[in-house]
Amino acid sequence: MAVRRRLSGAESLAALLAGAGVAHLAVPKLFDSLVPRALPGSPRAWTYASGAVELVLAAGLAHPRTRRSGGRAAAAYFVAVFPANVKMARDWRDRPAPLGALASARLPLQIPLVWWALRASGEPADGRQCPAPAAQASRAQSGD
Repeated sequence: MAVRRRLSGAESLAALLAGAGVAHLAVPKLFDSLVPRALPGSPRAWTYASGAVELVLAAGLAHPRTRRSGGRAAAAYFVAVFPANVKMARDWRDRPAPLGALASARLPLQIPLVWWALRASGEPADGRQCPAPAAQASRAQSGD
């Protein structure tokens, strides 16, 4: 009988980012309208670029050796794409109520995504959470 292992927080976030990255590349038209007009170049280029970034971030989070930098980069990415979420919420105000509500609900969801990415950046390879930096410093001073 096979034993199922639960995904760590970093692995779960990597799966979410990989899915989003594939969606950006497979169905780019859906995402093109979310690209703020103030950005230079074509919306499609930004859609493809963000999909590629999401795949790279997923790979960084999935591998224990790059998890710390991958998690931090993912947190920065979630902050950087916030203007696109604001644009979507504005653009979807006049759509049917469930769609408008969905677009607006994405805005506060960026906060837990940033938190999740930062938390995942401290996960060791076995999925346990690393102690907080203050706890690590006090242990180092006490010789533990």
